[in-house]
Amino acid sequence: MNSFPKVRAVIVFIAVLLVVFGTASVFANGNQEKGNKQNTTQQSNSSTGSSQSTAQSSGSASSSSATNTSSVKPTYTLKFATVAGPNDQQTKTMKFFANVVNEISGGKIKVNIFPSGQLADQKTEILDVENGSIDMGEDASPSWFASIANYPQIGVLEAPYLYSSLDEMYRVLLGPVGQKYWNTLEQKSGIKVLGVWYLGTRELDLTKKAGSVTTPAQLKGIKLRMPDSAAWLDVGRSLGANPTPLGFGEVYLALKTGTIDGQDNPIPTDMTQKFFEVTHYLVLTNHVIGYTTPMINAKLWNSMPPKIQLDITTALHIARDYNNYQTLLTEQTALAKAEKEYGIQVVIPNQRAFMDNAKKYYSQPKFNKEWGDGVYAKLQALGE
Repeated sequence: MNSFPKVRAVIVFIAVLLVVFGTASVFANGNQEKGNKQNTTQQSNSSTGSSQSTAQSSGSASSSSATNTSSVKPTYTLKFATVAGPNDQQTKTMKFFANVVNEISGGKIKVNIFPSGQLADQKTEILDVENGSIDMGEDASPSWFASIANYPQIGVLEAPYLYSSLDEMYRVLLGPVGQKYWNTLEQKSGIKVLGVWYLGTRELDLTKKAGSVTTPAQLKGIKLRMPDSAAWLDVGRSLGANPTPLGFGEVYLALKTGTIDGQDNPIPTDMTQKFFEVTHYLVLTNHVIGYTTPMINAKLWNSMPPKIQLDITTALHIARDYNNYQTLLTEQTALAKAEKEYGIQVVIPNQRAFMDNAKKYYSQPKFNKEWGDGVYAKLQALGE
């Protein structure tokens, strides 16, 4: 379902479409008043598209805008937090969004970006958005919501090998099925998910000590760093590894000192965080199509006028297209750079063995209990 050649071919094809035909799409907004429907339906429903003008002007929104809004006193000043570093694409996209939303709101919305975990680590960031001490966060995803929001059912949306392509992922997450999960999350936690940004496809990045790995059996005993949540630890186990929970900011040193044998992240993240300096093998498992979900405190969101909500969601859509274009492009160029500059050995594994291992792992009764009977298989069918 998710073979490496197929996915790479799809990604390259999508990248071309992004430049030529892509347009923004509307993330379903359950709280939007009917009067805004005419505005929102004018945006495209394309899942990964990026308009040519958006791609070509990727730096323009982060420079001075055409409309002078510097003299306008903002009605809303929002704190937008991330653990990503200043050079990571997530942070660049957040800055892009901040400039776009300031411009289209006529200066009424000002967004201050706090990268590198300045305000909180990843888990605390989500909790702080939930309680309102941070307005917006960028580092959340269903596996985090499963534990933090006491909503285990949503964890299935980030299970390995669930989607066969980026387009299929968006079709599920932005369609009726995904919206049902996001609405329930808001009711349970007070967190409003405003969109889905492509983070990159997650691969295994291993040290020389771990060796070259092509099957799940070869990961037995390998200390594979995973984010510190139950759902992510299950991902590590489903791949055959011994998952080790560790904060994102600790990964580089742990790889360098041998505390862990490897980690999993998208290639662009590996590059910006310099993980390739302290690893040796890149195993192209393609086990998770990674994404983040820009989020806002629901109480704050519901207190905003509809026009302010519309400006924020519109700017997020534009930023998503910019983000996805840049991430897809970087994935293709970073792979070659990793081999040439860092001497990384790229390994093409037996992906079917990994897929079968994950399917067997997630067929355990506990996942039917957490997610619903047969939900994993049903969503896999939707994502094919």
